[in-house]
Amino acid sequence: MVLDKHTAKKTAELLLQINAIKLKPENPFTWASGWKSPIYCDNRILLSYPIIRNFVKDEMAKQVETLYGKPDVIAGVATGAIGMGALVADALGLPFIYVRPQPKSHGRKNQIEGHLEADQNVVVIEDLISTGMSSLNAVEALRSGNANIKGMLAIFTYGFEISKSNFEEKNIELHTLSNYEFLIEQALETGYIKEDQSMTLTAWKKNPSQWQQ
Repeated sequence: MVLDKHTAKKTAELLLQINAIKLKPENPFTWASGWKSPIYCDNRILLSYPIIRNFVKDEMAKQVETLYGKPDVIAGVATGAIGMGALVADALGLPFIYVRPQPKSHGRKNQIEGHLEADQNVVVIEDLISTGMSSLNAVEALRSGNANIKGMLAIFTYGFEISKSNFEEKNIELHTLSNYEFLIEQALETGYIKEDQSMTLTAWKKNPSQWQQ
């Protein structure tokens, strides 16, 4: 769920501006899953742009407080959300931890890095939601550490039905700064794409795993 429409459009505009999100309906990308996609998103790029980085940090910190008050800990999902998660935690004056996809194979074999106590309230920060599986894997690791997950806040989501179902199944509340619908709207308004391209992008969203150019 998007909390603020102005923030959603501004976030989409900034991500397009720095090519953190690229739209190529005529020359689609191939994701690691094998899906053909007219969109590619890498929000880690925004860390290289201080003004945009600070905008996203401030908006995420504000929304954490609006939605959840002050949690005990901010957790970032490795690797994409470590940087932004740490910035949000710093803005809120809160401890920060991050969660690996799986436990390390050596040393202390940690999956959760940082200090987490049982029953602490945790808000999870994520950079991008596609199917939601990697994000929810982090949630399960935190729950195994007896954390109380208040919710998750991400920069952007494609808004796939499968991700909505996955979050509902795990009973996790998800909010994002922006989403696919606001992205297409902003891209059209600014002339980044044309009307026929927006139709292609909308068609992809309806059935991304089976989409053909």
